[in-house]
Amino acid sequence: MASDTVIEPVRRAFTVLEALNRRRSTTLTVLAAETSLPRPTLVRLLQTLIALGYASRVSREAGYRLTDHVLSLAGGVRFIDHLIDAAIPRMSRFTREQGWPLYLATLSAGGMAIRHSTAPESPMSFETAGYNRNSPLLIGALGRAWLAFCPDEERRTILRGIGVRQGPAFSAALERIRRDGHAFTVPPRPMRIHGMAVPIRDKDRVLGCISLRFPRSAMSEATVGAKYGPLLAALARQIADDVARDQTD
Repeated sequence: MASDTVIEPVRRAFTVLEALNRRRSTTLTVLAAETSLPRPTLVRLLQTLIALGYASRVSREAGYRLTDHVLSLAGGVRFIDHLIDAAIPRMSRFTREQGWPLYLATLSAGGMAIRHSTAPESPMSFETAGYNRNSPLLIGALGRAWLAFCPDEERRTILRGIGVRQGPAFSAALERIRRDGHAFTVPPRPMRIHGMAVPIRDKDRVLGCISLRFPRSAMSEATVGAKYGPLLAALARQIADDVARDQTD
């Protein structure tokens, strides 16, 4: 990351959080040594973290410690783990019954990060699982499915973040994806392997997307959409139901 993109007060606050995270409690002297921050700056940052509920002062001797409020910062990460746990058995069953490999992805840093894949379980897989590999938003089936079905404001924010303006042609493409219920890969050049993706939805919110990867020589998009589109959509609904049920248990 370029240095001119770093907001210095934010960097300092996270430096203090990371230092506090290394021990059960930490004195001001130790924090000053580990963060290389001036004591007045360090005190102000600690007072801010205490006011926001992320830290507390134990005593003069013991110093400061984090509170359990910091766990809320990892809520999104824990949700991804929860989604993966719900998806794994149903994705495996789909691959056992249909043969084709599936990929589960969520939005991450301007792309779609692969969180789980049944490629190792598929007799018809031509690719590796590719965990944490990023699929491009605009040309990948996973990203196009997310953009088509996420709320309008979220879509505008995502596109603004990658420096893209939604023009009439792209709006029409997203409308077709919503009408069909699934998205296909739109590569800039011919590719042997393509994908068809559907969203996992909780009302208007997109939780993740699932894609089926297939060779273009084996099936056309029309064939894949007609044969596997309804099956993939049903799988996505089942996973969403499992996630919702687990959250209420």
